[in-house]
Amino acid sequence: MLVSEKSFVIPLVDGHRNLLPYLAGIILKELQGGEYPIRFVITKIDQQGYHCELGIISAINLQEAASKLPSIAKLINSAENSLFAHNKRCYENAAQFNAVLLIPTGVGAEIGGHSGDGGAVARLMASACDTLITHPNVVNASDINELPENGLYVEGSVITRLLLGTVSIQKVRANRVMLVIDEDEESLFHESAVNAASAARVALGLDCPLVVRMDKRKFLMEALYASSGRAIGQISHLEHLCEILEKYRSEYDAVALSSYIELPPNGCADYFDDDLEMVNPWGGVEALLTHAVSLLYDIPSAHSPMPSLEEWETEVGEVDPRKSAESVSLTNLHCILKGLHKSPRILNSLIYGYHGVLSAADVSCLVIPDGCVGLATLAALEQGIPVIAVKENKNYMQNKLEDLPFAPGKLFIVENYLEAVGVMHALKAGVQPAAIRRPLAYTKVQTQDALK
Repeated sequence: MLVSEKSFVIPLVDGHRNLLPYLAGIILKELQGGEYPIRFVITKIDQQGYHCELGIISAINLQEAASKLPSIAKLINSAENSLFAHNKRCYENAAQFNAVLLIPTGVGAEIGGHSGDGGAVARLMASACDTLITHPNVVNASDINELPENGLYVEGSVITRLLLGTVSIQKVRANRVMLVIDEDEESLFHESAVNAASAARVALGLDCPLVVRMDKRKFLMEALYASSGRAIGQISHLEHLCEILEKYRSEYDAVALSSYIELPPNGCADYFDDDLEMVNPWGGVEALLTHAVSLLYDIPSAHSPMPSLEEWETEVGEVDPRKSAESVSLTNLHCILKGLHKSPRILNSLIYGYHGVLSAADVSCLVIPDGCVGLATLAALEQGIPVIAVKENKNYMQNKLEDLPFAPGKLFIVENYLEAVGVMHALKAGVQPAAIRRPLAYTKVQTQDALK
């Protein structure tokens, strides 16, 4: 089984109306037999159309894989592909103010595009809401994870399905976290990974029932770049991981993954070279992996790259503070073990009104870097969820959110995350943000004659 990405351009639709069903209809027709989408983004909107990049699972003999792996059989037999399915929320829960904070992986985000350098933003956002729902890319910082106490650590594609209304998430006290690791000729790396799990058991009280060390039959991850500049990748032999996940399925609630990622030549050294301004090469292929695992198994998952000897021995010197966490960790593991410890359970339905269960109805706003249009943004557009876009978080995506048909009062373009918190407080208080800015527009008056 192969996980990869393809790119294509879809013609514009007038006024960008009904954009999600329009895109879904064309994409699903474009897929070849045995291809199933797992990740989608619009990198640019121009006169040519919507420039799209799509992550897919594919297999030469999918039926043979399905006969051995129930998860693949489930994927084949699903009535409709869950990636683009959506259920309109019937109301908004105003009893709480819950925010989603997304900083998409692999888009070169100025803030949060490196190693946990979105953590301070997450803590700030959390102070303005009852619950902050965010994803590993924001707070993962190798041996550091500063997820706020009222934060939920949720894999990115699960957040997308939450916004689309096809899953709900349930808070948990704790998860049993299985760790799957690569075997390496240098025993230092897999032994250190086991020690990281032991340290989490001692310091967090983590329940880690087992560590599975893969043999030569392991999945292979390769970091690549799309023409748009996004970090993407390719994963070969995913079925080997699926065999492990299915064999031990009764013994864990969440899975932490640590495996080697093949980088472009000099990729590690180039990334830490401040003069090159390189997009983090690891994150794109990691996102493809966890999206695939989430789609197939509906379990919390996260990945940390296991370094190669060459990467570990690379002299990087004093680095950009945004990248510093990656330069001081051997295993990069504690962040995901801590995040998965209490990552919420995924429920395959839209559930309203149960304590501890959050659905699309419970999301009060979505905060994203300006210009980013993925399924989460399109879901918010469909659901009427306010979107706050932050201009200071520059990135490689080239979309004008103002051109999309957001309802009045549902899109706020702000300069920075400090201003974003102000908008969040205004929404929470029921105060129209324009009411506290000057000049204040005159009240609009319409004559009855104009209605004729």
